[in-house]
Amino acid sequence: MTIEIEPRLNALMRRAQAGEAAAWRELLGVLSGRLTVYFGRRLSAAQAADLEDLVQETLLAIHRRRETYDPAQPFTAWAHALARYKLIDFWRRRRLRVHVPLDEMAEALWSAPDESAEARMDLDRVLGGLPERQRTLVRDVKVEGLSLAEAGARAGISEGAAKVSLHRAMAALTARMRPRED
Repeated sequence: MTIEIEPRLNALMRRAQAGEAAAWRELLGVLSGRLTVYFGRRLSAAQAADLEDLVQETLLAIHRRRETYDPAQPFTAWAHALARYKLIDFWRRRRLRVHVPLDEMAEALWSAPDESAEARMDLDRVLGGLPERQRTLVRDVKVEGLSLAEAGARAGISEGAAKVSLHRAMAALTARMRPRED
């Protein structure tokens, strides 16, 4: 996604977040075309049949997570992160290792420092006291926006077990973050 498209997509997303259905439809239409190109460049000919599924999964993730988008931040970076996670999940499900040419990584290697690094460190610190499975479920469901079924499948447990484990994790986090009454 190029820099020139950023203001347009950002404006469409802001209007969509405000409840404008036409802006939401237009945004999804633009994203659909751009995601098709993005995934098309990264999938082999043998994986071409999965391209539309990846586009739809990403659009669904954007739809589910739309309220988490901060209009003060670049929309394309936010959408690209969701698309990248869906692509990584696709490769993991198929147990694929993909080598990305260094030329494609140049932008990522030389980009400005990530201002959300402190937030990630804070999140790591808060989640650090949880058991590994609970920590993973919190990240998958609350941060990445996966459904309980998806997160459970990723963790190798049922949706019900994922729900119980996530509930326990959230209760433990709430108790830990609650101010102590001395």
